[in-house]
Amino acid sequence: MSTVISVRVREDVKKLLEEEGVDIAGEVRRFLEELALKVRLRRYVDKWTRLLGEVVPSEKGFAERSVREDRESH
Repeated sequence: MSTVISVRVREDVKKLLEEEGVDIAGEVRRFLEELALKVRLRRYVDKWTRLLGEVVPSEKGFAERSVREDRESH
């Protein structure tokens, strides 16, 4: 599904881009799709940052003890 977005630009800008063979609609579409991707990524990063902020760090020396226990168990 898609929707129409209308953008108003100065006439000289449109004329210059058309003279250079720029696909204006395609460029605008591509820009908006990339912007939407960045917004989605920012939301995911914010969500993960919140989730990781809720994690309680392990106690001091936990990693060292865990490695030692693992090595000694073999």
